[in-house]
Amino acid sequence: MNDTEIVLAALAPYLLLTLGFAAFCLFDLYRSTSVRHLPKWTWALICLLATPWGGILYLVLGRDR
Repeated sequence: MNDTEIVLAALAPYLLLTLGFAAFCLFDLYRSTSVRHLPKWTWALICLLATPWGGILYLVLGRDR
């Protein structure tokens, strides 16, 4: 194995968890009837562009319990 393959193998779990978390947040956002503080489309952009912090912000601040 060369160095590139080792780095990719080390990053693969992080990338999969990040992708899964973003998918969870977007699915939760899609199913919710209302959100707090911002429109749904803005929360979706924040979740996608600031992964994983955007998803954490959505779950803490934007999710309507």
